[in-house]
Amino acid sequence: MSLNLKEIQAPIALEMAEFEKKFRDSMKSKVQLLDKIMTYIVKRKGKQMRPMFVFLSCGVTGEINESTHRGAALIELLHTATLVHDDVVDDANYRRGFFSINALWKNKIAVLVGDYLLSRGLLLSVEHGDHELLRIVSNAVKEMSEGELLQMEKARKLDIDEEVYYEIIRQKTASLIASCCAVGACSSGADKETVEKMRLFGEKVGMAFQIKDDLFDYGTAEIGKPLGIDIKEKKMTLPLIYALRHASPVEKKKVIFKIKNQSHKNKKVREVIEFVKGSGGLEYAREVMERFYNEALEILQSFRNSTFKNSLNDLVQFTIKRDK
Repeated sequence: MSLNLKEIQAPIALEMAEFEKKFRDSMKSKVQLLDKIMTYIVKRKGKQMRPMFVFLSCGVTGEINESTHRGAALIELLHTATLVHDDVVDDANYRRGFFSINALWKNKIAVLVGDYLLSRGLLLSVEHGDHELLRIVSNAVKEMSEGELLQMEKARKLDIDEEVYYEIIRQKTASLIASCCAVGACSSGADKETVEKMRLFGEKVGMAFQIKDDLFDYGTAEIGKPLGIDIKEKKMTLPLIYALRHASPVEKKKVIFKIKNQSHKNKKVREVIEFVKGSGGLEYAREVMERFYNEALEILQSFRNSTFKNSLNDLVQFTIKRDK
């Protein structure tokens, strides 16, 4: 795809450079060990899509200012805290090709680091009176936790239908992108209606993003062989839910047995993947993804034209049309 992040970032390039410095400052600590870990966290940052959504959403609805910077930092602090805690919960040793905090410094330290990041975010907002921004982001963190727990509760029985699946991904994934867009709009001084419109735009983007992620598990021309990681982890994703809904009772029973009891065997995982592909599950998931994607762009079209709007449009395309 011809789009690249540097071009998309153009209208907010200065803000992004400034944000990196401010974000690092917001994590500083007098405790040497903590400061060392904070430096490591900053070093392994990813594409920084979240701050981009914040700044571009702000630019679409008004002027970027100091509270926009604080809002972006708040999201990064709270989100990083949840990731550090997630790695402990999942017993994960890596994140984005880097060692996780718990792999390098053990679980106890990782949990405390997550707590520290959380409190830094809360203080940053309280000290500057950014109560509405704090409300938006805290709500997203609450939703993410609920979504994760709902998924765990349902995974035991593998009884997730389409509606429950949408609720899980809305909470787990979409709520974070929605909060980035709402924080951006709110920091620009936009009215409640505009903030809600921007939040809904982000939610639709997040839904499409997660379904795209689900599709990767079945392999693409770019990736080559299917991964089947979701199946191994007994996660019910949209292609599988669709396939099971259209299977005969006997076939459904067989597939669920394979996922529950044999998903550690690569051959069985491949059989499940073939079953999903043969049932039209991938085509159905792609259609749903496109629907959310188009609904998001429709909301964006209702805002006045600007370079920020063009970049936000490109960022959505980059997010949904990506190859990995």
